[in-house]
Amino acid sequence: MSSTSPSASSSSSKPDKIDPILRNALRYTVSAKEYRLLHQYLISRAPAVRKRTPPPLRYDAIVKTTDDYNAATIRASLRVGVSTFAGLKIWELITTKVLTRGKAQPKRARTPLLKSPSVRLPCSLALILLFHRLLHRFFTRLRESLLTDEAKPFRRRNPRISKSLTSKLAPAVGASLAGFFLAVYPADQLRITITIYAFTRALEFLYNGLEDRGWFQNRPWWFGSWLLMPAACGQLLHAFVFDRDCFPEAYGKFILGNSPEYIQKKPEGYPKHLKWPGTFEIVDSLAEISRLRWPVFTSPILFPASKTLPKTVSSISPITSPAHPAIKSLSCALLHPNDPSCLRTYISYYIRAFPAVARLFTVIFTALSVTRYKAFLESPLSAFNRLAKSILRMSLFITGAIGTSWGSICLFQHILPRAFLPTQRWFLGGFLGGLWAFLERKSGRSNFMYSARLSIDSLWKVGVKHGWWRGVKNGDVLLFVMSLALVNSVYEVDPKAVNGGVVRKSLGMLRGDGWVDRAGGMKGMVKREQKAEGAEVLEGEIEEEVEEAQL
Repeated sequence: MSSTSPSASSSSSKPDKIDPILRNALRYTVSAKEYRLLHQYLISRAPAVRKRTPPPLRYDAIVKTTDDYNAATIRASLRVGVSTFAGLKIWELITTKVLTRGKAQPKRARTPLLKSPSVRLPCSLALILLFHRLLHRFFTRLRESLLTDEAKPFRRRNPRISKSLTSKLAPAVGASLAGFFLAVYPADQLRITITIYAFTRALEFLYNGLEDRGWFQNRPWWFGSWLLMPAACGQLLHAFVFDRDCFPEAYGKFILGNSPEYIQKKPEGYPKHLKWPGTFEIVDSLAEISRLRWPVFTSPILFPASKTLPKTVSSISPITSPAHPAIKSLSCALLHPNDPSCLRTYISYYIRAFPAVARLFTVIFTALSVTRYKAFLESPLSAFNRLAKSILRMSLFITGAIGTSWGSICLFQHILPRAFLPTQRWFLGGFLGGLWAFLERKSGRSNFMYSARLSIDSLWKVGVKHGWWRGVKNGDVLLFVMSLALVNSVYEVDPKAVNGGVVRKSLGMLRGDGWVDRAGGMKGMVKREQKAEGAEVLEGEIEEEVEEAQL
């Protein structure tokens, strides 16, 4: 007499008793481990569902007898698409229902489902992941088959093609063709932002790889990513003044919101029936003043019967009319009408702007430091000291960059002739302001790269607007594919050149390797992370991380 357990009898059931549609739906939706948990907590408690679904042991056998790579790839793609769609819908709900509560909302035209960005973006990302994995596996297998002895005749007949397909980088470059599915998403600002991000990260990883090979051994001590800021700030300030439609709106609001002493606000008690120029009107007037080659200021107080303002900037009359008579330049009368001293205005700016900027970054840096609570528990004094230094450096950097950009306009009035570089001096002013990035050269790489991406986007739009160059249809998609190929190639040759453990693991998921980090040598990886992110990690903390990794 033999006894069999229910699980054993169920596991020996025939495959044809399982609905093939249900079996494939489960296989392409959940993995064996996930199905085991799902069966334990949900399926086993629903008798009607339990009868139609296989038990965990039988499901494991079904998965093992099939090629689970394709199923796992489809599962990952579906999850990326569903999670992206859910995230977009949640964000849309927050922005339209929560943040705008009590405000009248304009009616939006209904977009067809297939043309909706909230549908096409998840589809684009899911297809990129799906075909990136499939193409990577295809080119890997093709390379292996071409390297066998049976493929020698093919290699002799087609030497160039064989050399390309048997290259170590063939799977990485071939898989990057999946980037063409970015074209599924409509050509708007988000697609351009994704492309510029991929492009700059690819160049960053390439630089890291060349640096690891000893290309930049004799560089000066001051050389670093902070040098991106002067050029980026110069371009952005010039675009802000002359091509504001090609300038990031949030960036402009931040600059104007932290420009006391230079952007004159409507005074209290000013008559409501009289018009006061807005902030953007002031900026537009500064642009017109520079086009007029920086005219001198004629005070209406001293010469009430004379024409004191050009017609094209008559809107700033409420600011310049009561300006101090000792002011000599019209731009100075607009920027600081109550004080004839440009230097005193520059110092007063720091006194007013620095506390507000410091409070802002105190809140931001304190919130970000929550993830490093262990360092505060182990060494509170040194942790708070590092936090305070970061806040002070960042506050000085931002305050100095904005103040110097405005103050340099007054400086140029004293040292440059009026007709010398009348409009280009805005770029020079932003360049001088960007030099304050030297204070953050050790820990501001991410901020410098962010500003560089904004500058690239702005410069491209300015060039298109003025006809300096013409765009190529779907050119952003082509650039994205090339950037993805460069990132994959660098990751294949030197994984440590890719900054960030999360980025490396994400590339591993994109290739189908799983959530793994291919960067070998924990000590070298920590060194790379410390340099790239600028984290001031003590040597003792690095040694502890290395020991934990070895254990």
